[in-house]
Amino acid sequence: MEEMIFNLADSRLFFNDLEECDQVHIDDVASDDNGQDLSTYNFGTDGFQSPAGGGTLCLGSGVHGGVDWMRKLAFRYRRVKEIYNTYKNNVGGLLGSPKREEWLQLRREMEVLTDLWLTQALKALALINSRPNCVNVMVTTTQLIPALSKVLLYGLGAAFPIENIYSATKTGKESCFERVTQRFGRRAVYVVVGDGVEEETVAKKKNMPFWRVTCRADLEALSHALELDYL
Repeated sequence: MEEMIFNLADSRLFFNDLEECDQVHIDDVASDDNGQDLSTYNFGTDGFQSPAGGGTLCLGSGVHGGVDWMRKLAFRYRRVKEIYNTYKNNVGGLLGSPKREEWLQLRREMEVLTDLWLTQALKALALINSRPNCVNVMVTTTQLIPALSKVLLYGLGAAFPIENIYSATKTGKESCFERVTQRFGRRAVYVVVGDGVEEETVAKKKNMPFWRVTCRADLEALSHALELDYL
């Protein structure tokens, strides 16, 4: 699965170009985009990558000085967003044959080996998603592009709008939580679901209820609580 995740990230989501230019959120460089039509744009020949490789292009913050270069960076993130939104409910179409068949077989094997873990997780996510006043937001320590690839391949695209995915690789989860609360407001109710120490610590600091998921029973309990409107 990891091989498939990075293969998709490299082949369709520009990870070779963007690995050293990681962003927290898909729209973080959108202000550098001039909105030009990309339908006939050739990403392979626009001179984005220098001969020395991407590592020399990005400063520590992931921002590069040149306006032209930043525009090309923004084009790539815009295309990634388009691909995600086009294929989030049709990942097989994005993969094509024979990768689609390999992926479906892998998903079946993983469900057997994990006692339907993903099915149970999707049940809870779908319940949240079905409510008119609730949204799913993901904060992950994975870099943004592989995280998007992972979300698609695990079939979670329908549960997470791309605008609701934040990568904490550069900034840490507390900074991402701060961005989320600024976006949705202090009056919204936040429930943090996770298994890591970092998100539990931040949740406590921000007085957010924390639902720990370490085993399948925790996922089942989460779905049950949602079905009964306890959450």
